[in-house]
Amino acid sequence: MGRHIGEILKNARLEKNLTQEQVAQRVGKKRSYISRIESEDGNNIKIQTLIEIVEKGLNGKVKIEF
Repeated sequence: MGRHIGEILKNARLEKNLTQEQVAQRVGKKRSYISRIESEDGNNIKIQTLIEIVEKGLNGKVKIEF
């Protein structure tokens, strides 16, 4: 079984030495929201929200291919 999106986001945040609060501020969300995404709600995240967290919060890029 693969890792869920929340776990991937948490690992990326930790690699960049960012707190949940820092990511939340960059994205315009509450820290508690980021915490929920990193835990059980990560698999229910909307693609637009995922892009915002990755690009604004983590200074990364999302690439979707089919």
